[in-house]
Amino acid sequence: MLTVDDLLQGCGEWLQGKGRDNDIVISTRIRLARNLAEFPFTSIASEAEQRQILDRVREVVAASPFAEQLLFVTMEDLSELDRQFLVERHLISRELAEGQGHRAVFIDREERFSIMVNEEDHLRIQAMQSGFEPEPTWKLINELDDYLGRNLVFAYDQEWGFLTACPTNVGTGMRVSVMLHLPASVIVKQIEQIFRSLEKLELVVRGLYGEGSQAMGDFYQVSNQVTLGRSEEELIRKMLDVVPAIVGAEKKARQFLLDEGNQRVHDRISRAYGVLKTAQIISAQEALDCLSLVRMGIHLGLIQDVPISLLNELFLYTQPAHLQKVVGMEMDSADRNVERARFIKNKLGASGPKG
Repeated sequence: MLTVDDLLQGCGEWLQGKGRDNDIVISTRIRLARNLAEFPFTSIASEAEQRQILDRVREVVAASPFAEQLLFVTMEDLSELDRQFLVERHLISRELAEGQGHRAVFIDREERFSIMVNEEDHLRIQAMQSGFEPEPTWKLINELDDYLGRNLVFAYDQEWGFLTACPTNVGTGMRVSVMLHLPASVIVKQIEQIFRSLEKLELVVRGLYGEGSQAMGDFYQVSNQVTLGRSEEELIRKMLDVVPAIVGAEKKARQFLLDEGNQRVHDRISRAYGVLKTAQIISAQEALDCLSLVRMGIHLGLIQDVPISLLNELFLYTQPAHLQKVVGMEMDSADRNVERARFIKNKLGASGPKG
């Protein structure tokens, strides 16, 4: 039987380094918010009602064609460390991890999708793909939604669409989110201009872990701000129109850095690589900043001996909960900084040139 610890064997679908424009677009995620018509929203549901919601959803999912590939866990049965571990893998939200009551998640063994129960809404269904892949991601989540919709009665209004706990989600209940790596746009100081342009297009920029989180390592999540009055196809089309422009701007910025200051850029990337290979103590923030530069250096051809798959692994496994899971014990911040440096050095040493 699949367990949370089994997820340590890989990085999950969204960090595979595959898909369109994967040098800049880390992943595509689509999330749907759904509520069962016969129950009040999670925030005002009693514990007994939350239990009924969970039991009803679990019964339906257990009878689904994808049931055998799922891990099911309740938040009550997980330690705080395991909850944070799932947040770092983008399989659950901070709200689910920190919430009270009967909350749970179904996780696909390949981490292509997860179904959160009793988060802000009764169901938060999300599908993830590596690279810029909105259409395949929509196909996957639409199949999940169709199955659940045939077997559960969702709260739906003919005029307003799907009814959700937060008014901003009413309508399709859909968020299309793309995670982008934009270090060159930050260096050439174009990132604020990009953000302003996205705001005019009703798109919002968030940090690495979504709403309320800070941008780290020049990774940003771009998603739609409005769902009401927009069809699913319109929301996907907007991303298909907008994201290639962001990718194009980042590519131009990278080329500009090479053309105008190859030595300076190479030096900055080499210094970051040197820190990763030699540091005795390194924080999660500094590690991400250095990994961000090295990742760009790999795609620019300035670093030859590090596979991008290893960078993606380090990007995930140097996060606090992952690091503690790998080591097999809980550590305070100071000990994590020492262990993180050791972990990175060992990984980079193993990947370097032989002879």
